[in-house]
Amino acid sequence: MSYINTTTSTDNGVLATNKVLRNTYMLLSATLIFSAISAGISMALNMPYPGLIISLVGMLGLLFLVHKFANSALGLLFVFLFTGFMGAISGPILSMYINNLSNGPQLVMTALGGTGVIFLSLSAYVLTTKKDFSFMGGFLMAGFVVVFIAIIANWFLQLSALQLVISSAIILLMSGFILWDTSNIVQGGETNYIRATVSLYISIYNIFFSLLHLLGIFGGDD
Repeated sequence: MSYINTTTSTDNGVLATNKVLRNTYMLLSATLIFSAISAGISMALNMPYPGLIISLVGMLGLLFLVHKFANSALGLLFVFLFTGFMGAISGPILSMYINNLSNGPQLVMTALGGTGVIFLSLSAYVLTTKKDFSFMGGFLMAGFVVVFIAIIANWFLQLSALQLVISSAIILLMSGFILWDTSNIVQGGETNYIRATVSLYISIYNIFFSLLHLLGIFGGDD
């Protein structure tokens, strides 16, 4: 009887985990498409970049609302508002690359493809091996703090070499977060697909723009 109960509990846990994974990847796909559409509209309308302060306030405010209402239907609304906003403020940045560099479109597509390869490879590795990456939590948080301090410092210093290091570090850090977030879902630590979606979206977003920045420096043609 105890064996049956244990088996049933395990099966229910696996089903719940699979459901969170399925819902996360479905919502992530939808938000990425919606974000791309928002970026396209922003580019078509030639919208200006709203500035760092407005971007941060909008991003952090919507992110707060996503987490606050993650357990309700409103959470879905705020997820799309957040990713749509991120797409809209990305439009001017993408336009800068496309309009100012002769190979701008190729750089954007290369960054997009590279981001896809990174995400799919890391996700497939976790899903295939079922390896637990929860041990990375402390390292990732420490890395985030270091990168954040470096970004603030370079805001004043404006050192090109440091910017290269920061972009490379962000790619590595966000790759670590993809491993950690995906493992967290697989291991049953994250049971809310809205929070899981936003975490993965942020990692993908940062990898894309950091990779685009590196490609623009090393492969951009004026």
